[in-house]
Amino acid sequence: MVTAADREAAATADRLPQKFLIVGLGNPGRRYQKNRHNIGFMVLDRLAAAWQIELNRVQQKAIVGDGRFQDHTLILAKPQTFMNLSGDSVGPLARYYRIPAQNVLVIYDELDLPLGTIRLRGQGGAGGHNGMRSIIQHLGDDFPRLRLGIGRPPGRMPPAAYVLQNFDKEEQLLVAEIIEEAAQAVTTFLTDGLDLAMSRHNQNLAATG
Repeated sequence: MVTAADREAAATADRLPQKFLIVGLGNPGRRYQKNRHNIGFMVLDRLAAAWQIELNRVQQKAIVGDGRFQDHTLILAKPQTFMNLSGDSVGPLARYYRIPAQNVLVIYDELDLPLGTIRLRGQGGAGGHNGMRSIIQHLGDDFPRLRLGIGRPPGRMPPAAYVLQNFDKEEQLLVAEIIEEAAQAVTTFLTDGLDLAMSRHNQNLAATG
């Protein structure tokens, strides 16, 4: 049985200085920059700006920057492999920096969640997302991930075409809110642990806004 002392010990461990790899998924290049598939990159850029971390070098097939936040050592990464091969970058980065899977947080788009939905969880499958499938092949499935809903394509549009579209003009305000809330979710994850981050930030902004 898990006791109150066990829970307190786990919470204390969450707050001790650690090393984290924070990954945003997307496709490299200007033509994909504002695509639905690239919302992971957008959040990663927001975090880099907030924490004043320069993404200024290429390492293990990713654009990488490192810095500190509340005594944690952070590695921020945007894989440049194209989405379907993201694990070819994330796996080697985690091994190079000796970061355990539970400290690798991956941020990515999710077709099966409505636009505006934020879901942070500690493990799981790929759910049809090829980038996550690639990462799971390298890390296993026991690592935290932040899923950002982009909704299903309209009509009979193929999902592969939908994710490579830019967000519509009328979606831009909500997308900005999603990026800010996602950045806050990552911050809470680092400062207070996964459970509190899930309880505080898992929500549908479109429903509550």
